[in-house]
Amino acid sequence: MCDLIMKYNPDQHHRRSIRLKDYDYTQPGFYFITICTWQRQTLLGEIIDSQMQLSDSGKFVYLHWQNLLHYHPNLKLDEFVIMPNHIHGILILTADTTSQKHHGLPEIIRGFKTFSARRINKNRRQRGVPVWQRGYYEHIIRNEQSLTAIREYIVNNPIAWEEDELHPSGSQEWDGTIKKLALHINRR
Repeated sequence: MCDLIMKYNPDQHHRRSIRLKDYDYTQPGFYFITICTWQRQTLLGEIIDSQMQLSDSGKFVYLHWQNLLHYHPNLKLDEFVIMPNHIHGILILTADTTSQKHHGLPEIIRGFKTFSARRINKNRRQRGVPVWQRGYYEHIIRNEQSLTAIREYIVNNPIAWEEDELHPSGSQEWDGTIKKLALHINRR
């Protein structure tokens, strides 16, 4: 029995942070976020005639995304799309001075994933079943040109679903590269 238990090996079992070293993810800025469903299950709906048709789970994700504004006064939402097995969105952290609550990007995403997963699992009458992949992908948007290109990518994502890097027919290992944007987004 003891031979079956895998021993911890720090050379094999570790999560490397890909966060930018010394970057403060609570500071104001524009952030492009991608969150994938667990094992890229097409849980959130389907694309029909280049339009996303949300499942009940997709509708819960939409509601929880919109509700982020109620809990984070320093947050604004920009473009957002729900795809069958992932979401893309632009979050804007502001320099809100009216509140002492200033959650950073990791806390905002953690809360979104936790509460949307609970609601989805409640609807599925399941408990503790993974809804989201561990971590998420983020890219700090640094200029107007990049912001415009990412907004276009998000808006057109359902139209280009068949060629999407995250389409179920694609590789199961996605490295965060979005070819259309010539962009590699970081996994957190």
